[in-house]
Formats: sequence, C-alpha cells, structure tokens
Amino acid sequence: RVQLVESGGGSVQAGGSLRLSCTSSAPSTFSQSNCLGWYRQTPGKMREGVAVIESDGYINYAYPVQGRFTISKDTAKNTLYLQMDDLKPDDTATYYCAADHVLPTYCSGAFLLADFGYWGQGTQVTVSS
Repeated sequence: RVQLVESGGGSVQAGGSLRLSCTSSAPSTFSQSNCLGWYRQTPGKMREGVAVIESDGYINYAYPVQGRFTISKDTAKNTLYLQMDDLKPDDTATYYCAADHVLPTYCSGAFLLADFGYWGQGTQVTVSS
C-alpha cells in the first residue's frame, strides 16, 4: 500500500515561510498519479483543499492562499512540495498531501470532494501573530 509522508511543518511568525514536502513509499508515485493535492484541517472543521496539480500541468489554488502558496513536484525525487510564503495566523492547521490515479478530467472534482486514494498523516503548521 502506498504511504505518503509529509515533513517541513513547524512554527513561524506571520509573514514567514515554510516549505512542506511529501514523499511516497512507492517509487514513481508522483509521476504516475494524475492528481496531487495539499489539504489542511483545523479541529472541528472540514478538511479544506489548498492546492492541486494535475499530470497535464494544470494547477489550482484555494482563494485564501492564491499568490502566497506554490505547489510543485519533483518526479525524479518522488516528492511533492508546498511552498508557503507570507504566512498568516489563519494558515495554522494540519497539512496533508494526497495523491490519486483518477483521470485528469475528474481531478478537479476529486479535489473539491477530497476524494483521493492516498493520504499522508499530516504535518502541523502554526503561525503566530
């Protein structure tokens, strides 16, 4: 079974930056998966989609992070990244990476529904004011 592992979380002050990484136990996960995403969740709230990248290069961001976060992947390193700049206290959450082999046509829908087959265990990001 594919296992995803996030890293790079931590505590920063508002305006700071962090880069999250997501690696996979299975080789070529991020080159073979058509749909890759980052989500975040705070206690008592639904998991929220942050960014998605499709195999055809299409990228989409949730409105609150547009212009501040960048999703990317390095297939040679089998790693997915989320660069987070100008962090705000509202960005405080547990961040999860996710991957799925769903066809790119259905990726946007999967992203909205958080319907991915593979998930990481999460990494905590805390932003103080």
